[in-house]
Amino acid sequence: MNYKITSNSDMDTIELAQNIESEKFPNMVICLEGDLGSGKTLFAKAFAKSMGIVDNITSPTFNIIKEYDGEEGCKLFHMDVYRLSESKEDMGIEEYFTKKGITIIEWADMISDILPKNRLDIKIKIVGENRRVFLITPHGEKYEDLCERVL
Repeated sequence: MNYKITSNSDMDTIELAQNIESEKFPNMVICLEGDLGSGKTLFAKAFAKSMGIVDNITSPTFNIIKEYDGEEGCKLFHMDVYRLSESKEDMGIEEYFTKKGITIIEWADMISDILPKNRLDIKIKIVGENRRVFLITPHGEKYEDLCERVL
């Protein structure tokens, strides 16, 4: 089942991220897709803040992967794979999917061939100056259950 959520403001996007974070689990993978300025990093920042992360969350465009420590020892692995070339296998990205943390990937469609089978896909479409449509597709039972609880 697919879900469609309309965000009319940054606050709506933040609330969506917080709701999804409230149901987080080890090895959770969230794949974000959307044009520049659609709200991918805003979503990641809100999710991180809900995890108790106080660091300034920025898009890891040049680092590719940034790691943050959340409350209760839960780690957040924030990736921006926009600048990756064919060498993605050499970076060990797939190892992060089983490190017991939460992985959020911006521009996930760039590495679709190595994404885990079970994940949450979120496509963000810009439909107005402050309006976004989130198309959410859960892959796997845990993600389907999460969507049923929070969306």
